[in-house]
Amino acid sequence: MAVLGPNRYGKAETRVVRVTRHGDAHRIKDLTVSTALAGDLAEVHLSGDNSAVLPTDSQKNTIFAFAKRHGVGAIEDFALLLARHFVDSQPAIHHARVAVEEHAWERNGAFGHSFVRSGREVRTCVAHHDGTGSWVVSGLRDLVVLNTTDSEFRGFAKDEYTTLPETSDRVLATAVDVSWRHADVSRDGSPDVSPDWDKAYEKARAALLTAFADTYSLSLQQTLYAMGTRVLAECPGICEVRLSLPNRHHFLVDLAPFGLPNDGEVFFAADRPYGLIEGTVLREDAPDAGPAWE
Repeated sequence: MAVLGPNRYGKAETRVVRVTRHGDAHRIKDLTVSTALAGDLAEVHLSGDNSAVLPTDSQKNTIFAFAKRHGVGAIEDFALLLARHFVDSQPAIHHARVAVEEHAWERNGAFGHSFVRSGREVRTCVAHHDGTGSWVVSGLRDLVVLNTTDSEFRGFAKDEYTTLPETSDRVLATAVDVSWRHADVSRDGSPDVSPDWDKAYEKARAALLTAFADTYSLSLQQTLYAMGTRVLAECPGICEVRLSLPNRHHFLVDLAPFGLPNDGEVFFAADRPYGLIEGTVLREDAPDAGPAWE
């Protein structure tokens, strides 16, 4: 006999751009927002009864309306506002998950109305609310970093298929994909008690970059742990850090056939296949994660 298991539904990847106009100096927020709602939704699956279903089109419209009515500041605040709205306004909905990606823009010179799409990483967040508590995970992806030295890889296990030579000096490069869990989130999300999301983001980002740069790396795993540890040290409101670091291999090119030396100057940047290093660093007393990582 079949039974219905966990389920949720929502509107994926709503693109919303909010322009704030203060005279000639405009500000732009460019977001991709995805919602997912769960609750008393068995009947829509079992009998097709839609009475408990808030259409995904309505969820999309709510995103646009809230962007107008409330504006868009830190993406964590916007995600929490939406998550709490869906749970508080819909009797059948007991849990809301809202994920937001922010696409950065930079001003085009001194022109207050002109912008250039930034080449920086994508800022991310996921907010959950279930009527009694809220959980927020912030993060970023595609933060591309590279060290030209202070990295080695040797002393590793070898078998009959090992051809990789040991190295005491290599290029270390990766595209950081990281999420961090906030320990405490206020119930109402009012500015006087909520974390300063933007400040926390900049501090966490700076900690990641500093740790990557000043860690003499014996392995990418060691660098991952150093990056996560630095975030926890610099950001007391963060209790857990999850990192995914693809090893963007740079291989020294053999220039001997052309009569040229290559003293660590010319490399082939290989995009596939790549090593993928993943890990979590958390405080010993980290509170329960609840649904934060779902």
